[in-house]
Amino acid sequence: MFIHAGFVLAVIVAAFGVAKFLRLNTELSMLAGAVAGAVAHFHGLPVRHLVEGAFTYFDVCLIFLTATFFMNLLKEAGGIAFIVRWIVRTFHARRSVCLLLLTLVMLVPGALTGSGAATVLTVGTLVGSVLLTMGVPHTRAAAIVFLCAAMSAAAPPINLWAMMAAAGANMPYVGFMLPLLVLSVTGALLSMFLLAGKGEPIDLESALATLPEPPKDMSWGRVLLPFGVLFALVVAGRLFPFRMPILGLPLIFLLSAAAVLLVSPVRLPLFDIACTTTRSLMPLVGIMVVVGVLIQVMAASGSRGLISLGVVTLPLGVLFATLFLILPISEGAVQYAAAPLLGVPLIMLFNMKGMDPVIALSAMAVMWPLGDCLPPTAVVGRAVVMELDYKGRYYGDFLKACLVPAALISLLATLFLVFSKNLAFLVGG
Repeated sequence: MFIHAGFVLAVIVAAFGVAKFLRLNTELSMLAGAVAGAVAHFHGLPVRHLVEGAFTYFDVCLIFLTATFFMNLLKEAGGIAFIVRWIVRTFHARRSVCLLLLTLVMLVPGALTGSGAATVLTVGTLVGSVLLTMGVPHTRAAAIVFLCAAMSAAAPPINLWAMMAAAGANMPYVGFMLPLLVLSVTGALLSMFLLAGKGEPIDLESALATLPEPPKDMSWGRVLLPFGVLFALVVAGRLFPFRMPILGLPLIFLLSAAAVLLVSPVRLPLFDIACTTTRSLMPLVGIMVVVGVLIQVMAASGSRGLISLGVVTLPLGVLFATLFLILPISEGAVQYAAAPLLGVPLIMLFNMKGMDPVIALSAMAVMWPLGDCLPPTAVVGRAVVMELDYKGRYYGDFLKACLVPAALISLLATLFLVFSKNLAFLVGG
């Protein structure tokens, strides 16, 4: 059994390596590994398992498709530019307040969509241009945008790593709000103030000139109403569980998007925005589909159990000392597949050791997105470099600027992990 599972795992890794050598993208490389592993185990092409695996995270794909559509509508309506310009105009003389509000703006898109790339594409360029006018060097500005985008992806209510690992462990996605909120907000603020806390006063005219002008009729009421609809629908389901029908997050985001259409001061090209959203999310949707197929094949062949056994037999001290490296590196290698592959056995191990599984998974789910700037995938890191038109040495200066804040975030998450039992009061927030 162990020999067979090891053989299938070796076939998967070899097929993935060959595909990457042939310069296929990560999604196709993982699919090649999954199909090769399935053929090695079933001695043929198991269509049923491939289809079942492809739909494993169908609900998650719907969530970030509809959530990103909602954020893109708000951006095209001028809401994002309105908020950023208001922050700069009102607090340009108070650097700390301006940085604090810019950090909160960076956290919202990823928290709603679960994608750091969505944060970069919706608000990354605007915030990056403001940071440059504050005297922040280009390399540090790019690092800030990446780290805040990573923390926004980790922020609640939607953390894809926690959702996928919890689903694999038959664990309800409940109680993660406060732990994820504390870790992600603290990590984002650490990154922002560590890299941009000192600098020149904002050149108001230059800053406003770099930001797009929102429509004249845009107002706080038009900006906040869609978020009010979103908040009301989510809260109503919790306050009136037996009276309020279960809408689900995809429908809630669509209703909030409809509110954006109703209050937008300009006519929005709905079809074009929907197509742009779908195209921009194709890599993310593709990797979620492929991850489901890969996990299905590995579970059927026993290779997933082999990995789980290898993880849970490691000494606890070794895990605590190395997780800050293992999790980001695994994210850089296989993206979201790292959550069900490593997260599920780790959660079971920590639960058996008497640790709080929600706090432990929250800590790991904050460390995973830090690897989105690491090769070979570097999805969010590449998006930052393109959006901010960064000209430096991407794998040199940029990663070096991210190193110290990322280390502090990892240290904080590791402390949450070690003292998870003492922090159990955060669960259920």
